[in-house]
Amino acid sequence: MIQKDMIPVHVAVIMDGNGRWAKDRGLPRVAGHNSGMKAMKQIVKRASELGIGFLTVYAFSTENWKRSEDEIDGIFKLLTSYVAVELRELDRNNVKVGVIGDISPIPERARESIEKAVRTTAENDGLRFNVALNYGGRDEICRALREISATGIEPERIDEELISRHLYTGKAGVPDPELLIRTSGEKRLSNFLLWQLAYTEMVFSPVLWPDFTPEEFDRCIEEYQSRDRRFGGRK
Repeated sequence: MIQKDMIPVHVAVIMDGNGRWAKDRGLPRVAGHNSGMKAMKQIVKRASELGIGFLTVYAFSTENWKRSEDEIDGIFKLLTSYVAVELRELDRNNVKVGVIGDISPIPERARESIEKAVRTTAENDGLRFNVALNYGGRDEICRALREISATGIEPERIDEELISRHLYTGKAGVPDPELLIRTSGEKRLSNFLLWQLAYTEMVFSPVLWPDFTPEEFDRCIEEYQSRDRRFGGRK
């Protein structure tokens, strides 16, 4: 059973397995992404119910541009549709939408949709739902270092706190995650929040993302809560 006094403030999720879910059913990959969007809706709702402060999902990486044009087009159309259908409910539930990553290259309609979601929910103070779009951890660190270098600061004054402040998360006031969940049984970071995950607990679920339910989300949190972190790196 989930212990309410041990709810992680920030949960990050690598939503993996959409393609395999579709392949197993003889469906196009975009069908997996469509079902994955439905799963995401349920997890956002559950995270809000549990009182989680921040939920960050890996929606589209800098490496995902290597996928087929049809799949990329399908992903961004689904994103646009998701915002159109769910924005009112997100706003009504006091969810604040944020974005990490460089969204300037993504298709115009998808970019306008996500920007609208950010504007509409800007004053909400419930769950902070962060969507990582055109995001890569190494790219984020490189951008931060370039920004710092451009200020002319002496190298010896560069420390971890300064770098953290120049990351997408730092600029948005998003703390490092206490828990990372990756679905589909894969056990790698895939260039996601590399700096921020330095001391994060990780739970790997065998469930493909479209089949990932609020009950499985709860199980992952229960596993996190069951661990003895007295001797870990976090304070």
